[in-house]
Amino acid sequence: MTGEPRPLSSIGDVGRLSVDAKNRLHSASHLEILAGHTTDIYFVRTLEILRSLGLADTPVLAEIFPGRDGICVGVDEVRYLLRDTGVKIESLAEGERFSGREIIMRIEGPYARFGMFETVLLGMLAQPSGWATAAGDMVAVAGEKPVYVFGARHVHPAVAPVMERAALIGGMRGAACILGAKLAGQEPVGTMPHAFILIVGDTVRAALAYHERTPARVPRLVLVDTFTDEAVEALRVAEALGSDLSAIRLDTPRERGSVTPDLVREVRARLDLAGHSHVQIFVSGGLTPERIPALAEAGADAFGVGSHVSAAPPIDMTMDLREVNGKPLAKRGRIPGRTPTPRLRG
Repeated sequence: MTGEPRPLSSIGDVGRLSVDAKNRLHSASHLEILAGHTTDIYFVRTLEILRSLGLADTPVLAEIFPGRDGICVGVDEVRYLLRDTGVKIESLAEGERFSGREIIMRIEGPYARFGMFETVLLGMLAQPSGWATAAGDMVAVAGEKPVYVFGARHVHPAVAPVMERAALIGGMRGAACILGAKLAGQEPVGTMPHAFILIVGDTVRAALAYHERTPARVPRLVLVDTFTDEAVEALRVAEALGSDLSAIRLDTPRERGSVTPDLVREVRARLDLAGHSHVQIFVSGGLTPERIPALAEAGADAFGVGSHVSAAPPIDMTMDLREVNGKPLAKRGRIPGRTPTPRLRG
């Protein structure tokens, strides 16, 4: 496909759509999404048939509800998607909690103005709300201790910023993905990769190089599980950097038993005994809500979480028509008419 994507309005448009799969990324561009290229085909067929019947602009009221409890994310994108359609939108705000089957959004207007985007707008709500909810679960068990999201490597880069922004809305303190953090109004945060230490060849030498060449505003947080015993490496780095060292990071792989409460407890004790009580302990690596409380009790001060958020299931979202031509009307199993929902705002 070349040039600006053409908005779809008929099956003929779909047939004429040409995509050069070998010379592009496989994700949709913003313009392709706005042109309807990521919707389900049957919505295009529906619109074309309704237009032939003179019914495409029938006034309708649609309501969207989730399948389970969660944190609402994606509202801003839906509003942007439909910003030029003239439809009326009422919804919860980004970051508000909802209950299963609670109405979180209502859209009113001619069906042709938004009906074709049902697939798109539900996806904008479902997956981000799932990510934010998983992030909120981690934050809840961590208490006052900060949790950061490092999950971009587990998802396609096209949605990595969406995921990490959702995690921040869910309560996480910071994000490593540059665009995800920027979209949430934050600056990205992060430590260092094992590759850096492996290439330098020594943890202390790497820590000193990092310290000497990194802007002063960036906290000195050093990995200590690359070459040898974590407690030994933590003490070596603490002695080398002294008061400039903010924290050490434990990211022990599962092949070596992962990060355990006993390991955290030992590292904490050895740092304290050597006069480095100011050095905090940052833990990452396969963390779940079940693991965090024991690690926090053992002395972990902060957490980096990736796969628990990135692998979170989406929260099923359903959009139903509840009024057609101003009259209450709905499918079997749904109650016709506008649902009383005082929490929605325009």
